[in-house]
Amino acid sequence: MNKLYQKSEIWFAIIWIIIYVVGTSIVDGISQDYELNKIPTFVFHVMLCVIIICWMNKQQLFNNYGLCRANSPASKFLYYIPLLIIASCNLWFGMTMNLGITESIFFAGSMVCVGFIEEIIFRGFLFKAMAKDSIKAAIIVSSITFGIGHIVNLFNGSSDDPIATICQIIYAMAIGFLFVIIFYRGGTLWPCIITHSVVNALSVFADESNMTTQIQIITAAILTIIPLIYVIILNKTLPRRETNEKVL
Repeated sequence: MNKLYQKSEIWFAIIWIIIYVVGTSIVDGISQDYELNKIPTFVFHVMLCVIIICWMNKQQLFNNYGLCRANSPASKFLYYIPLLIIASCNLWFGMTMNLGITESIFFAGSMVCVGFIEEIIFRGFLFKAMAKDSIKAAIIVSSITFGIGHIVNLFNGSSDDPIATICQIIYAMAIGFLFVIIFYRGGTLWPCIITHSVVNALSVFADESNMTTQIQIITAAILTIIPLIYVIILNKTLPRRETNEKVL
């Protein structure tokens, strides 16, 4: 792992993305085929989290990948209120038990891990590797891939509604843009990890029984506008970073 990282950080990030995506698909299939209540998925995601944390600790890379305090006070981030609004989005229209108790626990736990893993490998590994050549390209790729990645929901059974998936892709790009700005300008990845994990975990309790197409579009618009406005504010309130990384 260290040799690959030292040789090419981009390929290091890509390999991690492949391991995560392929591995998750395999264990999800096992969970469904053998009715194991998401236990294999949960165990796999916990294992990835442990490996990533142990490796980063050994290499002393916590600060490099944003597992540290922000370089600005909470007031500069508007006390993270916009993130709290985003984090609560799956409860806007009520709560329900979509799964059994056991499966809900393992699913929610797995989703918390996913928030950590995805932020580290996409916003951490991939963004930081690409930023060495071009900040703008790194921001664009990080934002777009975070949104486009949700198209897999059409194929993995998470969603059979194209409109809902398109809406999700649009607002996920905006949220991805916000997350990368928080990390790049704020110096911390923790707000992104926590928000991402909460959104994921609460999705198991989301009540979508009354989600019409109109409501989906309105919700997507709100979840797109809030991040974009927040980015504008953060660009004015957070100090500009001095960096040797290249821009386009």
